[in-house]
Amino acid sequence: MDKDNYLTVTALTQYIKRKFDVDPYLGRVYLVGEISNLRIRPHAHQYFSLKDDHAKINAIMFKSAFEKLKFTPETGMKVLVTGRLSVYEASGSYQIYIDSMQPDGIGALYQAYEQLKKKLSSQGLFTAPKQALVRFPKRIAVITSPSGAVIRDIMTTTKRRFPITQLVLFPTQVQGNEAAKEIVARIQQVNERGGFDTIILGRGGGSIEDLWPFNEEIVARAISASQIPIISSVGHETDTTIADLVADVRAATPTAAAELATPVLSEEILALTQRRTRIFNAFINLIKKQRQSLNRLRQSYVFQDPSRLYEGYVQNVDYLNDKLTQNMKTLLNNYQNQASDSRQRLRISSPINRVQREKQTVMNLQQRLKRGVEANTKAKAIQVQHTIAALDYLSPLKIMGRGYSYITKNKRVVKRVADLQNGTDVELHLSDGTAEAKITTIKPGGLEND
Repeated sequence: MDKDNYLTVTALTQYIKRKFDVDPYLGRVYLVGEISNLRIRPHAHQYFSLKDDHAKINAIMFKSAFEKLKFTPETGMKVLVTGRLSVYEASGSYQIYIDSMQPDGIGALYQAYEQLKKKLSSQGLFTAPKQALVRFPKRIAVITSPSGAVIRDIMTTTKRRFPITQLVLFPTQVQGNEAAKEIVARIQQVNERGGFDTIILGRGGGSIEDLWPFNEEIVARAISASQIPIISSVGHETDTTIADLVADVRAATPTAAAELATPVLSEEILALTQRRTRIFNAFINLIKKQRQSLNRLRQSYVFQDPSRLYEGYVQNVDYLNDKLTQNMKTLLNNYQNQASDSRQRLRISSPINRVQREKQTVMNLQQRLKRGVEANTKAKAIQVQHTIAALDYLSPLKIMGRGYSYITKNKRVVKRVADLQNGTDVELHLSDGTAEAKITTIKPGGLEND
């Protein structure tokens, strides 16, 4: 095919733009939609988007038309607009050029944002005590997209201001349906790992739809529950998300977040140097003052004539010595008087007579004790003799002396004839000795048979 049959991109775009411009239905269009991605620029043309639940269109409103508005458009506001459709050749995208605009309620996302904002505010999440940032952080956790400009801006700013701190990136989605859950997981991961001084939660600008993960309730509660202070840097300065309101510190841009999180090392070194200089100068001044004080002391009369220093003490010692001597004399006289009185009382109530009486009493008691002991001894001796006689009367030997004896077999006393047999050897015990015998006849019976 001939090359001349191919169109350039510019020619195709111009053709499409011509179609838009001459189409009578597109020359005057009436739209209802929700404003998105609006950042008002003072005294300039305004660029934003209009959207509904299924589509979005770029919009432009020139300065002359925008200044005629009697209200201030805001992102999330539902509006009625009139204008024309055309194609912007540089990007090949179609857009609406708005001539007039009037409000028509609030968009769904903006309404949800306001409702959640009111709920969390009533629960005190926005007014809860904020954690103070660590002035000299050692490690900073950055939760953002790994491919965006946010992490580059934070790295550049941190390296320039405080290069000794360590940045640790926790990559996460910052846009889309799963972004909120992933942001919460990263905040919890940083807290569980520990060792971080600050968390920077960052994302670039965008429409309210793009920033919506940072308006989710789970993200707000994760930020509130964090034990590590969080700096929120979401969107541009005009964008305010729920995360910004709950965070400990809000930064307008990622660069501002890095500046809030880190000091300027060179300034801190300079401040330390200045403080060291002030301390050194203060120390020098202190030494000068101490030297001046020393010189004044050296010139005082005490050092010129040291004896004057203890003159008062010497005089006081003499006075105390005299007072002590006088007190000792007085005390000694009192003791002497007391001793004289005691001797006089002892002479009056001498114990010699009482001692004599008590001695006589002791002698009488000793004699009575002696007589009692002798009488008791005689009585006991008589009692012992009577007891001996009674025992002698009951003695088996005494009985045996009257002709009685007893028999033993194998050294055991025989009490019954049943214990004996014919031919048994026995031993007879008499009063004056023993005799051996053999049983020849056994006659049973009691005493009546004897």
